[in-house]
Amino acid sequence: MDNLELLRRQYLQLIEPECLALPSLDSIRLPQVQAYLYETMFREGSLHYSPPDRYKIRVLKKLIEIMESAIIDPDEDEISDDLAACLAQLMSTPQIPVTIAALQKNYVTYTMPTTSPNAATISTLEARALLASSGTTGLRTWEAALHLGTYLSAAGGSLLVKGKTIIELGAGTGFLSILCAKHLGAKYVLSTDGSGEVVDDMVSNVYFNGLEGSGVIDPALLKWGHVLTDELFESSCGIRRFDIALGADIVRAHSS
Repeated sequence: MDNLELLRRQYLQLIEPECLALPSLDSIRLPQVQAYLYETMFREGSLHYSPPDRYKIRVLKKLIEIMESAIIDPDEDEISDDLAACLAQLMSTPQIPVTIAALQKNYVTYTMPTTSPNAATISTLEARALLASSGTTGLRTWEAALHLGTYLSAAGGSLLVKGKTIIELGAGTGFLSILCAKHLGAKYVLSTDGSGEVVDDMVSNVYFNGLEGSGVIDPALLKWGHVLTDELFESSCGIRRFDIALGADIVRAHSS
């Protein structure tokens, strides 16, 4: 995977601009590199689920700052008109206050850990700075889930879930459940969380990833010490039995 593809993946994952794998001065000076950045990250309509405008502005400012530093010959080295126009358009659009923006949910796209330029993705709606009304932290995908997803995506890990019936506890955004159901060949996944608000968002995330009505995955509310509804444990073959239970960064609230 080249650095530009890594940057694109980090951008879709809303990595902080200061932590992005930004191009070198020699690279970003090239017109074809600037064209790639525009076409794959900033051109309107190029992304199915685009980052929020405020984040786009921060990243564009960082990139254009590097482009300005890369100029050696002002007559030869130029900054992409498309990127400059995109930043100007975003800057001229009224932005909501930072305090309100921090509470909003945004699309985050995660890319499968492979060097293929056409790697599969998972998109979720997340509020990284917000706790659900119940106090749960399930409105964002945490690092432990990403690490477990990387393990399960490897040859050895995928054998644990392929063709298996799975229950995930504390699923949050449903990232791991969706990964298993959509990309890792799980037979069925019951994706559970103890917060109704989180489960509602999980239903949306299942839809965003084209799994609604697939019969491969079901989001469900599961509070510790309470049973799930009978129909979630039943299948055409009788009582559903789970081959494996998944959990990453599970937090149990005493109130539940």
